Order: sequence, then C-alpha cells, then structure tokens
Amino acid sequence: MNREELKAAAVAMLERSYVPYSHFPVGAALECADGTVFTGCNIENAGYSPTICAERVAVGKAVSEGHTDFVRIAVAGESENYCVPCGVCRQVLMEFAPEIEVICLNKKGDELALPLKELLPYGFDPSYLGK
Repeated sequence: MNREELKAAAVAMLERSYVPYSHFPVGAALECADGTVFTGCNIENAGYSPTICAERVAVGKAVSEGHTDFVRIAVAGESENYCVPCGVCRQVLMEFAPEIEVICLNKKGDELALPLKELLPYGFDPSYLGK
C-alpha cells in the first residue's frame, strides 16, 4: 500500500467512528512491515474511561492477528488541526514500534509526518524494566 492509499484508509474510517459525546471522529490505518494494513476508529463510551482511540483499535486488531512489526500509521481527523495520537496511543505504539512513522492528517488532507520518537521523546520501553 502506498502512502496515499494508507491515508485514504484512515480517512475512510472516520465514518465508522462512534462518537456520540465528543463528536470528534478519528480514523487510523496501521501498516505492518509485510504490507498488511489494519484500520481502526475511535469508539466512545458514556463512562469516558472505557473509550478507545482509533490507533489502539488498529494496534489491537493487528496484535490479535499476530502482527507486531509496524512501520507507519496514518491518523485522520475532521478538525483544522492535525490529528495527533494522544499520550496513551503514543505509548502503545512505543511498545511495538519505537521507529514508526506517524502521519497526522487534518480535515483538508494536509499531513504532518513525524517519527514517534519526536512525539514521545522519552517513551517508556522495556529497557526501564531491566529487559
């Protein structure tokens, strides 16, 4: 999948978002090293805490299918600002792919692409656990 197709897959997930509270849909498309792509959308909950972000949905789908070798993720939103992963999503991505490229999109389709380490410069990794 090329970059534009990955971005389009993230944008396509916006319509599947379940966002009755924030009305802030987010879509994600996660590409693995072998070219497999997993998509996700945010799913809100009235209890807020059980809400899950699009990025973590995509990661969960990938991991549950045996994929943990991520190379890039596109994250789309419908705001003027770039849709960047929240802190929890950054940490989840750090667990599997500290070198992943994060492509953040705004509603116009403009992109801001950054390495995860720039978004999470001191991310917690297994080295902190003595591993």
